[in-house]
Amino acid sequence: MNNTTSTMRNYLLIGLLLGLFVACETKTDSFAITNHSVGMLTDSTKVNALKVVFANDSISKYIGGDEFTGSTNTISIFEKGTGILLLELDPNYSLDSLSTIRTVRIMDARFKNKDGLNTLSTFGDINSKYTVSSIQNTLRSLIISVDEINAYFTLNKTELPEEMRYDMNQKIEAISIPETAKIKDFYMQWY
Repeated sequence: MNNTTSTMRNYLLIGLLLGLFVACETKTDSFAITNHSVGMLTDSTKVNALKVVFANDSISKYIGGDEFTGSTNTISIFEKGTGILLLELDPNYSLDSLSTIRTVRIMDARFKNKDGLNTLSTFGDINSKYTVSSIQNTLRSLIISVDEINAYFTLNKTELPEEMRYDMNQKIEAISIPETAKIKDFYMQWY
C-alpha cells in the first residue's frame, strides 16, 4: 500500500505541476489593446526595451528635439517584411532611454480592444460603449477623450454638419456628432 500511495502522490504532484504550468502560460495577443498595453508594449516598457518588445518588427527613431526644448522623439514601429506602419510612440522624456512611453498612436487596424474598437471605428462605436470624458474643438479636428480606457481620438471636422465646422469657440456635445463620423486618429495615453 505504501508503494501505491507513493505512486498516486507522484502522479498527483505531476498532474498539479502540469496544470500549473499550462495555467501560467498566457499568450499575449500581439494586436490587443488594454488600458495598460498595446500588443506587447505596456505602460511600463522603457525605451531601451523596445528592441526586445518589437524584436520581429523594425524600429525607426525620429530625433526631432532634445531635452532642452522639451520636444519628444517619435519612434515608429513598422511590420518587418511588409513595411506597414503599426505604431508611433512618444516617450515621456526626450533622448532618455530609461523613459517610459507616454503616447501610442495606433496606425494599424489590426490593433483593437476587447470591444473591437480600432482605427476603422466610428464615433458611434465609441459613444455606444464608453462615456466621453471631454470634447475639444480645434481648428480642423475634434479631440474626443475617453478616460476609462486611457484613450483619445481625433475626428476630422468635415465629418460634422456644416454649421459646426468653423467656430472653434463653439461647445460641441457628443449628441451633436454624427454616429457615422470616422475616427481620424486613435491614441492610447499613459501618465
